[in-house]
Amino acid sequence: MIACRKMFTDTLLELARDDRDIIAVTTDARGSVTLGDFANELPDQFVECGIAEQNAVGISAGLAHSGKKVFCCGPACFYVARALEQVKVDLAYSQNPVTILGVSGGVAYGALGATHHSLHDMAVLRTFPGMSVCLPSDGRMTRRLVKTLVDYDRPCYVRVGRAAVPDVYADDDFCFEVGKAVTVTEGGDLTIAATGETVYHAWQASLRLREKGIHARVLDLSWIKPFDADAILRAARDTGRIVTVEEHSRYGGLGALVCETLAEHPVPVRILGIPDENVIHGTSPEIFHHYGLDAEGIVRSVMNFIDS
Repeated sequence: MIACRKMFTDTLLELARDDRDIIAVTTDARGSVTLGDFANELPDQFVECGIAEQNAVGISAGLAHSGKKVFCCGPACFYVARALEQVKVDLAYSQNPVTILGVSGGVAYGALGATHHSLHDMAVLRTFPGMSVCLPSDGRMTRRLVKTLVDYDRPCYVRVGRAAVPDVYADDDFCFEVGKAVTVTEGGDLTIAATGETVYHAWQASLRLREKGIHARVLDLSWIKPFDADAILRAARDTGRIVTVEEHSRYGGLGALVCETLAEHPVPVRILGIPDENVIHGTSPEIFHHYGLDAEGIVRSVMNFIDS
């Protein structure tokens, strides 16, 4: 197990050793982002902005406009709130190809509460023309993602959590393409579509459901934008019903995106996410359990869905 933030920065450092155009920018968050090794080894490719996320996005945009390959890294909650105007104007509108690495996304800050959760980021950022959004599900996917983004030609927001996460993929032999879903398991009884760290829980839920004679297809929808609408349409046609799972508000996130995709081809959809309330305080696993986003909760929701 490895934290996606650590896999991200380890891979970035590995690539930056051979590419002086790769620049890491942060905001008094080198510890949170795990950029300490990068800063120590490649100080000429590292920019520390202090607690000034708006400035960091502007500086990153300028560097990218000058031809640098820029990764602007810090707590997700600040880059999708405090610096949102700069992300909208300096990156998306101006099409400066900066990657925003939002760490401790979703409810990863746990006990720090609603001020530090980022449960609106998918809903907001997918509305920005030219902005890509990706939530990798494990360390191996994160590594593949970094290698893709080094030469990506548009701005991208990457959201990862804080703690080490279990592997979803046993090796690197899985198809990873920009804007494409990955089928984790096949099944014809229903589809569980998940993104980010909820993919592992969806996969574990499918194993428990199989013991009950229910064969669920699990889709890893790491790319929220561009979005693999074809995978959802196929799943609707093949399995007849879909459960979505996300570490995000039920409004405007993956579930909403799936429903938008199916508007002209409707099938029953059940959205599992955070309700319209300030999240309880607790560890990330406690919060997942409370809101039914872990394997146990997903199995319970699937069984109720089928029974209804």
